[in-house]
Amino acid sequence: MSKSYKIQQSVSSGNDSAMRRYMDLVTGQHSITRLLLHEFVIMVSSKRSGALGIWLRKIMYPWILGEVGKNVIFGSCMTLRHPHKIRIGDGAIIDENVNLDAKGNNNKGINLGPGVFVGRNSILSCKDGDISLGANTNIGFNCVLATTSSIKLGADNIIAAYTYIIGGGNYHIDGIDTPMAQAYDYAGKGGVELKDDVWLGAHVSVLDGVTIEQGCVVSAGAVVTKNLAQKSIAMGMPARVIRTRE
Repeated sequence: MSKSYKIQQSVSSGNDSAMRRYMDLVTGQHSITRLLLHEFVIMVSSKRSGALGIWLRKIMYPWILGEVGKNVIFGSCMTLRHPHKIRIGDGAIIDENVNLDAKGNNNKGINLGPGVFVGRNSILSCKDGDISLGANTNIGFNCVLATTSSIKLGADNIIAAYTYIIGGGNYHIDGIDTPMAQAYDYAGKGGVELKDDVWLGAHVSVLDGVTIEQGCVVSAGAVVTKNLAQKSIAMGMPARVIRTRE
């Protein structure tokens, strides 16, 4: 996996045509045919409201996505980046204004298991990393999952609104001779993993390198900086375990 990935570096150089750079940004494939198909699908179906829009997206989105299961519902005004690296299981629901960005040079992309729900205005951004959501996991509205390495959520997780999960590196702040934008540690601590049956309250932040074991509950507004053992209940900034579920 790339350790020097930036959006500016993910597209062709400034000497290439704007069209080629646009393909790098949107489809990730240097194919005019794929680009035209992508543009056609989005133009015809993306902003259509009501049952007609849902029906059109059900028919047309599988033309550009990597894999789509049965009875998937796509909301209006979704943003799709590198859609051939997005796989969606049976019965998943993607609400309005969701951004599924599988962008990357060497990654596998986004995998949504069966029965997953992604709430309105939420963003799943790969940045050359991988995002995987287990069966029946529920992502609330206005959540952000962003990674340069890996974010893996197990089955039956509940992620409440405005939650932020970051899996990847960080900016080095020591040394003032190099701009921080050029001093990014892409490898980081290896990403984030949530096992099955985890509940994160609203406005929770989960930082890189954290593993949250099965059955944990994290209180609203908490910042999780360290691993949480099975069935822990945690709260605070930084999050601390207050007791274990019985």
